[in-house]
Amino acid sequence: MTKVKAGVEYNIKVGDKNFLLNEKKFSLLNNINNLGSITEAAKLTGISYRTALNYIEKIESSLEIAAVSTTKGGKGGGGSAKLSSKGQLILKECKKINAIMELHKEVNELEAIVIAIDKENQVMKIKLNEIDITTPLNEKYKVGDKILALISYDNIFIMLKPQKSSVRNVLKGKITGISLNGEMIRVKVNVGGINLYSNITRSAEENLNLKLGKEIYLGFKAVSIATLKI
Repeated sequence: MTKVKAGVEYNIKVGDKNFLLNEKKFSLLNNINNLGSITEAAKLTGISYRTALNYIEKIESSLEIAAVSTTKGGKGGGGSAKLSSKGQLILKECKKINAIMELHKEVNELEAIVIAIDKENQVMKIKLNEIDITTPLNEKYKVGDKILALISYDNIFIMLKPQKSSVRNVLKGKITGISLNGEMIRVKVNVGGINLYSNITRSAEENLNLKLGKEIYLGFKAVSIATLKI
């Protein structure tokens, strides 16, 4: 069963209509899809049958679609229900957002300043303390803007020496922490006064012979960096 992130809201767009779907409404649609009943889905979601109908009506009227189709049953809200093709589309988009959030739940959050914009190559340079990093160009930014750079732990790889490749960002640093995180090894690296974290496999740690104080290189592609203006 799909887990719902507490406090998450999903901005769903159908045509030119938008609707902000909260976790309760997502759970209701997901439970209807799994159980084939609004009554049972409402119970599992922790809401009343009347509230469930109200949620469905709000979704459908806001997006001007039919999200749920029903067949009549007995009194008290019986009968069966299933998601329409539009309802399935909404559910798919919510699950996609959940998957992306799960994939990027652990990120390096770095405050930086835009120092150069290269429109021809569609990239820009940002500075973090003593470090310059190349990121994808954002047309809304200008030189001098303060931004937040987000790099997933899983998108940073470790090298013993710099290698020629398509990777634009290769930084030299020193290992200041190594810890077990589930099935992965989390490596903390100080690069120019900034701490960056990378998740690697146990076999990779052994092959690289990593230890505290060892100097290594971190590599990550420009496209692996997301940015937000602050």
